[in-house]
Amino acid sequence: MKLLQFALPPLPYYIASGHEDHGPGMVHVDRCNIGLFDLLAVEEGELLVTEDGRSYEVGPGQALILRPDAHHYGTAPTRLRTRCYWLHFKHDGYWTATDERLPLYRDPRGAWNGGDASTGEELDSAHDADWKMNAPLFSVQMPQYADLVEPARTFELLGQLTALTSSGQVGGALWRQQILFQELLQQLSAGLDARSTSPSAACAAQAAAYLRRHYREDISARAMSDSLNFHSVYIARCMQKEFGCSPKEYLLRYRIGQSKLLLLRTDYPVSRIAGEVGFNQAAYFASCFAKYEGLSPRSYRQRFSHA
Repeated sequence: MKLLQFALPPLPYYIASGHEDHGPGMVHVDRCNIGLFDLLAVEEGELLVTEDGRSYEVGPGQALILRPDAHHYGTAPTRLRTRCYWLHFKHDGYWTATDERLPLYRDPRGAWNGGDASTGEELDSAHDADWKMNAPLFSVQMPQYADLVEPARTFELLGQLTALTSSGQVGGALWRQQILFQELLQQLSAGLDARSTSPSAACAAQAAAYLRRHYREDISARAMSDSLNFHSVYIARCMQKEFGCSPKEYLLRYRIGQSKLLLLRTDYPVSRIAGEVGFNQAAYFASCFAKYEGLSPRSYRQRFSHA
């Protein structure tokens, strides 16, 4: 199954939508590289569409997302009366198409583990240096072509989005459209959420929670294994699969993140901050910080000082 993966933020955003009711014989338009994602959701009938050589028959209760960088066209005239919604949206961040679920973690230098950030929009603009306190990036995946998990709710959302177009370019209506669109995206990705309840995902989530709770302490693989009742090798395998990194790497990155907050919000000396976030030696803390942030803890703090 082809999946579309979006790095967030920024969030995908709604452009326009509509509802169509056609008799038999309708052919989808022929378009190439339109620069917009085109969501098609069928209430009744069928849509016969080909994208880059792959043909789809979108039936009732199904949806297809056509890519902004591909060539799509009607495979053949429809054989049935067809009622469907179309919706255009954009995503100005990094996205990719993949055949498998990828780790949901982004490393400090902007690359996604399991993906190639260089193939899409750069995650950070040229002037956005790594030392800034940015929102943590994560990713969302959704099937490009799939049965709708809750078709009634999906069509309700599409109907509300489309109805709001009659309100014109009024701020309140535009804001409401974006809120409804985000809920629609959640609906589209819901079919993949079963993965979050898999044994490996549950183990990885428990391990990550354990590391966040105890990050100020000396954490051993044995202690975490005993606490979670999972073998340390299994924990490491699960975290690599779900987060794209080892438990040790996850802990280190979390400690660095917490230290950045203390550097900004307190006047504690660097040696104290090192101890507050679980480093036994200030020199090792400074070395790790420089490795991931590209500058020393003191330099990081000075960038935000008034003097």
